[in-house]
Amino acid sequence: MPTSKMALLGLVLSFAVVTAANATPITTLDRKGAWVSVEAYGPNVIHVTIAADKAEALKAPGYGILADHADNAAFRQTSDQSGDTFTSPALTLHVNAAPPPHAQGAMERYFLPTLAPVNLQVKNAKGETIVNMTGWEMSPHEVAGEATYQVGATFTAPADEHYYGMGQNQESLGALDLRGRTIDCQHWYDAPTGETVCVPFMVSSKGYGIIWDNPSATRFVAGIRGRTSFQSKVGERVSFFVITGDNPEAIYSAYARVTGKTPIPPKAAFGLIQSKARYDSQAEVLRVAKTYRQKGYPLDVMVVDWFYWTLMGQLDINPKEFPDPDGMNQQLHAMGMQSIISIWPRFERAGRYFSELDAKGYLLKDKNGKTVDGLPFRSDRTGALIDSTNPAARKWYWEHARDNILSHGFDYPWLDETEPDLVPDGFFYSIGSGDRYHNVFPLLHVEGVAQGMRAWKPNKRVLILSRAAYLGSQRTGALFWSSDIDPTWEALQRQIPTGLNMTASGIAYWGNDIGGWQFLPQTSNATKPLLLDPSGARDTVGQNNDYPELLTRWFEYGTFLPTLRLHGDRKHTEIWAFGKPAEAIMARYDRLRYQLIPYLYSQAKITYDTGTPFMRPLWMDFPNDPNVVNLGTQYMFGPAFLVAPVTEQGQTEKNVYLPAGSDWYNFWTNEKLTGGRWVKVATPIDQIPVFVRAGSIVPLGSDVQSTASKQSITEIRVYPGKDGDFVMYDDDGTSYDYEKGKGATVTKLHWNDASGALSVAGGDKAFAKTLQGLTKVMGK
Repeated sequence: MPTSKMALLGLVLSFAVVTAANATPITTLDRKGAWVSVEAYGPNVIHVTIAADKAEALKAPGYGILADHADNAAFRQTSDQSGDTFTSPALTLHVNAAPPPHAQGAMERYFLPTLAPVNLQVKNAKGETIVNMTGWEMSPHEVAGEATYQVGATFTAPADEHYYGMGQNQESLGALDLRGRTIDCQHWYDAPTGETVCVPFMVSSKGYGIIWDNPSATRFVAGIRGRTSFQSKVGERVSFFVITGDNPEAIYSAYARVTGKTPIPPKAAFGLIQSKARYDSQAEVLRVAKTYRQKGYPLDVMVVDWFYWTLMGQLDINPKEFPDPDGMNQQLHAMGMQSIISIWPRFERAGRYFSELDAKGYLLKDKNGKTVDGLPFRSDRTGALIDSTNPAARKWYWEHARDNILSHGFDYPWLDETEPDLVPDGFFYSIGSGDRYHNVFPLLHVEGVAQGMRAWKPNKRVLILSRAAYLGSQRTGALFWSSDIDPTWEALQRQIPTGLNMTASGIAYWGNDIGGWQFLPQTSNATKPLLLDPSGARDTVGQNNDYPELLTRWFEYGTFLPTLRLHGDRKHTEIWAFGKPAEAIMARYDRLRYQLIPYLYSQAKITYDTGTPFMRPLWMDFPNDPNVVNLGTQYMFGPAFLVAPVTEQGQTEKNVYLPAGSDWYNFWTNEKLTGGRWVKVATPIDQIPVFVRAGSIVPLGSDVQSTASKQSITEIRVYPGKDGDFVMYDDDGTSYDYEKGKGATVTKLHWNDASGALSVAGGDKAFAKTLQGLTKVMGK
């Protein structure tokens, strides 16, 4: 595309973010028995709704979509005998005309659907057809006593197309591409390989994404027999968005325009978060916190997990175990730490609020209108679920969580069971059946609390731990994690491709329980010599001899995740509880994590501005390298770092792929290697493969005990071989002033490879004077 057109497109795209919304469809087309509504959300997003009933085609989009962001200004419509065409500088949508009437043959009479056919194509700015919808589906059936339809759409799947996203699915041990797979996009805590979470946003290697607008259980079939399809259990229409873009920034910024921006979390979110199932008293919480400070290991957040209450749903704090929560939090704050406390959405009958909530109709109901209390067919046998689809119930829940729990000095809530565990299928929310709205609970439940928190403390950033997500969940200020996974090497291996497709779904802040959550078996399955001596960890690991090695590898990987949180159902989960050798390595990585906070926090600003995740699969940064399309065992962490976690017991070397188009530096040895090849990398127990792309600029911060302390820049590493830029961003780390463009320091660094000089623009003038002394050119 000529430069002038690119500049024009950039202006149109940026204007679309701030222009006044126009939610009226461009038009609704009559296709002789099918109605097709077309509207835009800026120049590179088109929303298509298809229904047999015109009223259904005209309805607003569903949950998670910001309908007031619709904007048709960039499009013009033309019509001819072939159909209707909608054109902007970024894409062209063509909806085929209805076929002329003809006499049906025997095959059509028996085997073709009775729906009026609808076919459409989307072309990108270059005029290339990237989306070709060949059919749609509305199959009548009954669900939860309601006459409804199974709805879907089918698209052609070129042989060289690859698919990513669609939320959290833990089936893969390394493959990333969804092509050839069938994904059940539904919240499912009991999925055999680990919990699935449905975020129905698919991104294609062809430069587009599809947002599937239906919260019921959805099947995604990716590139099988030449077809890709979405099929949802409940609905009266087909509704989807097509986003086009030549790069991830264009696609994810548009996704943010449709579903919401990802806020910058409090800076504490980037430090170490210490959790356990569970710290059973205030004394234990304070003992662990003080030990971190005594040992000099950085820590930002202490977590109080479940059963600190007297009864589930009592929404109280047991005074026997936590006699002075206000005082406990004051002591944590004095140590530069913050606190998170788990608040569940479940209410057992013996609790003080069950009768009130039952009478008000604020709990999940069965078909007879009676409150559902637990599920007898699984382990969650007690407790009714708050109906967070009801705005009045959301308000009630937030106010009681605030007044009874958070008001005691706790900084942030952990909203557990947001999938929810209490499966809604066959039951009823206030808005309709749990089957129809199977996937929407985590968005509504978490957003209700997030909005309450912001109203309560308007200039303190929201942070929420959440176990599930849906379209738009990224806008709530939540940190997501992969649920109650096993403490095994297999579970660790599954985390890498799982996380990369979750972040590709627009959920940038994803992590996992470092070490796995489930109970630790008291046996060992080690097949190779142990890399760490477990003898000093017997009180924690019993006879699970290779667990200190597993946890250490997991912590090394966690250092290069958006969030680093130790957790698990073990006697101890702290750094020092797994033997002296493991402690020394994890402490080293803990300090490295804090050194990287200036780098990480700068990536958080980019994610806020563009929507792009900073933990990202290699295909985003190296789209022209065919070797990375299905590589889910390694990833980019910001623009500089390539990370290849060690996921096998006893592994002392690992094959790592260095993408083509760049030279690479071994982060530990500074050895320079050419890209476009596999290399064998030594992996002693204190190292996982980490490489830095040539042309990278990496700021490192001073040693601090938490983000509550002022952190200075102690070193700026430059990895030569190519010109490079880095925008170093900082602010107060706690307020929303950044949304107003206030209180931030923006320092632009540029490396001129030919002259070997690093220059600075903006930022603190005093910092510019120290630049030469801070700069370290690697490999020299």
